[in-house]
Amino acid sequence: MDIKVMKQAIRERIWKLLEERNVAAFPRPVYGRIPNFVGAERACELAASLPEFTKAHVVKINPDSPQRRCRKLTLVNGKLLIMPTPRIREGFLMLDPRRIPRQYYGEASTIRGAFRWGAPIKPWDMPNIDLVIVGSVAVNPGNGRRLGKSHGYAEIEWGIASALGKVNENTPVITTVHELQLVSDEIPKEPFDLSVDIIVTPSRVIRVNRVDSKPVGIYWEYVTEEMLREIPLLAELRKLR
Repeated sequence: MDIKVMKQAIRERIWKLLEERNVAAFPRPVYGRIPNFVGAERACELAASLPEFTKAHVVKINPDSPQRRCRKLTLVNGKLLIMPTPRIREGFLMLDPRRIPRQYYGEASTIRGAFRWGAPIKPWDMPNIDLVIVGSVAVNPGNGRRLGKSHGYAEIEWGIASALGKVNENTPVITTVHELQLVSDEIPKEPFDLSVDIIVTPSRVIRVNRVDSKPVGIYWEYVTEEMLREIPLLAELRKLR
């Protein structure tokens, strides 16, 4: 079976399961999204208790709903937050908690608030990233392979950051998910796919025996003209190459 078909079948099953079990949270339905879930805030609180989070000075977190609490806790704990804009369309934002009044950390952790309180930053100007937190649709706790919503944004963000030396093989990657998003399926891997080191659910922390190396750089052979049109930053990086 085609790899993309196999991946999509797993996604569809998980989205359906979350909706049927009524653990999907706003915005619903969760089909086509990094699904928000009941207990997402608790999972973020558990992630923020880990030594990888405690030690980090710079944390990169996706802009999706289930990781909102992770973004707020990053600011509350005095860390620099790097947030990709939705679909990476407007590149990256950097939020410095020292420049945001404390009562606005909650607002700054939303997409609209991040545009208000954050500053656009070119990826080559970003500080080195100590920790990456990503959302997932499904993840295998045995080997750390994950599936996003199919557009590859987490992979492109990682590719950009790794191409510029901002992340590397030793940069820990955490995903926060609901228990129902854990799968035993053999998730097929493409060269650019990013596996995770730690999975955090609302009730536990799973340290993964990751089998795959993390990808390095942007796999330009997989970058389409449509992606270059939709993500101006990619086109800019291709010119600089």
